[in-house]
Amino acid sequence: MFGSTESCLGDLGERGIQEKVLRPRYGGTEGFGDDSALLGAVSTPSELVATTDSCPAPVVDLLREPDLYNAGWLLATINLSDLAASGAAPLGLVVNYTLPKTTTVRAFERLLDGVDECCAAHGTKVAGGDIRDGAVVQLSATAVGRCAPGSRLRRSAARAGDRLLLVGSPGYLWAAALVETGRATLPAAVRDEVWRRACRPMAQLKAGAVLAATGLARAAMDVSDGLFATVRTLCEINGLGAAVTGVFDLDEPVAEVAAQCGVPPFDLAQTWGDWGLVTVVCAADVDLVTKVLREEGVAAQEIGTLTTDLQLAVGTAPWRGIAQERFSAGSWHGGELSTMLADVLGR
Repeated sequence: MFGSTESCLGDLGERGIQEKVLRPRYGGTEGFGDDSALLGAVSTPSELVATTDSCPAPVVDLLREPDLYNAGWLLATINLSDLAASGAAPLGLVVNYTLPKTTTVRAFERLLDGVDECCAAHGTKVAGGDIRDGAVVQLSATAVGRCAPGSRLRRSAARAGDRLLLVGSPGYLWAAALVETGRATLPAAVRDEVWRRACRPMAQLKAGAVLAATGLARAAMDVSDGLFATVRTLCEINGLGAAVTGVFDLDEPVAEVAAQCGVPPFDLAQTWGDWGLVTVVCAADVDLVTKVLREEGVAAQEIGTLTTDLQLAVGTAPWRGIAQERFSAGSWHGGELSTMLADVLGR
């Protein structure tokens, strides 16, 4: 209507949509706001969970020749990572592809290879799906998983004094971007490995399973939109704040790139694209949890403490982290590479 002041989704942003539109409607649904939705019990002693997500254009396709294999791998990882944050074992992936009619058969096969090989690397498979034609590439999937009754990891149940653990090895995607754009150099073999890790992120399914089986995690969430957004969401759900150390151990090649670029390790660790988890454990269990995860070959490090102060801080300073939020000017979906790198570099 002419002169209408009705708000739009872009006025609310993703967080506003969640709180003002979706929570009033679906807030009473079991599992609302978690990484995966609870579908219910099955005949065997387990619970089914599901998650669905779409795939943005992979950043690596802005750095080298675009390849639908990368998009296929990323699509599977994005969805399996949500299962990991719930402590679920994957049962399968249902996919939905919209592709232009001009897509070559070879390009389509590369997409399928990426999805299938990522699923195989995570011990699961594509169970079905749909394909249609459209003007632009649109990829989405639904992942279904299984949890033991009562073991499903949630985003809630954290308490003041609990510790935050970062599970996984952050920084590979943006280390690769800094190398590919000539801002840092690495020996050829190391550069190839960093590139491989950037193109083939792995969901932390093993870590999620361990956390669920031990019952030591009070809350968990996958790092899909960056560390700041993840910690902020966990804090908002639990009515808490966080004091983050700002001290991070990076894998050697990522640390070398950070040093060459004059970037603090924290700045690379808080980026998105590596699909780690943040889990909350009580202070007394930190050493046990990190030990158990490392025995399974999973990196984990303590990064902060939850507080009754509702603020987010790094050391003694407010945390002004990078927050990728859809339906907002801060969204990185479809952003310019130069702008994204400027955010990472803090300049």
